[in-house]
Amino acid sequence: MTPRQKIFALMVCVALFGIIISLVHKRKLKEEYAWLWLVTSAALFVLVLWYDLLVGLTKLIGAVLPTTTLFLFGLLFFMLITLHFSIKISRLSTMVTELAQETAILREENRALKSIWPAPEKEDEK
Repeated sequence: MTPRQKIFALMVCVALFGIIISLVHKRKLKEEYAWLWLVTSAALFVLVLWYDLLVGLTKLIGAVLPTTTLFLFGLLFFMLITLHFSIKISRLSTMVTELAQETAILREENRALKSIWPAPEKEDEK
């Protein structure tokens, strides 16, 4: 890796780290997810500084180029993120359905109670 590539990669890692901290501070990103992105940024930072580790991982998985290894790990990372969010969306969808059903039941019970016991007439305020 050339010095120019290292500097660029380090700037990207630091920028990503700063953006994540800023998003958490502005409450646009929950802490629940921030740690994942911070660890990812730190891992990229380590791989840039310790390039031999990336070369070793490349040899370990049988890839030809270190960029292939980075691409593979990036793809796996995004697959896991997508799986996690699919699980979250499924859970939230079920919760919304249950909430809508409970609301409909309560609305019907409220309507039935109003038909049995009419609302008291309001007294004129003097």
